Amino acid sequence: MSVSLYYSARREQPLTEAETASVERVVTAHMASFPYGGEEECLYLYPPDSADEGEILAGSTKMPLDPGRLLPVIAGVLDSVTELRRAVKGARWRVHSDDLDVPWDETEGYALPGMRDPDLIAELGTL
Repeated sequence: MSVSLYYSARREQPLTEAETASVERVVTAHMASFPYGGEEECLYLYPPDSADEGEILAGSTKMPLDPGRLLPVIAGVLDSVTELRRAVKGARWRVHSDDLDVPWDETEGYALPGMRDPDLIAELGTL
């Protein structure tokens, strides 16, 4: 069984050229800084032609099965989605994993408790 993190943005106006360029920069920076090989656990945006009506961005990330990789992947993806939200103004965002919505904080962005706790990350790495 796999768990995924889902993210989407909705608004009436489509992305502007400047916003599209900003989105591309965020995705490129995420891929360049991603600590693990492959694309399975990375930030992944669905192709624009697959979007639902009113949806200007949407994507998902499959969470790793390796407990030692879980929190770094979550932190990296949520940091990137935070950057996307800040680059695309005026949209209604939803970030969630199954029934759990990830809260938004104007200062911190998207975050889950403990996702940057080095002791917890180390402990999960030993499982």
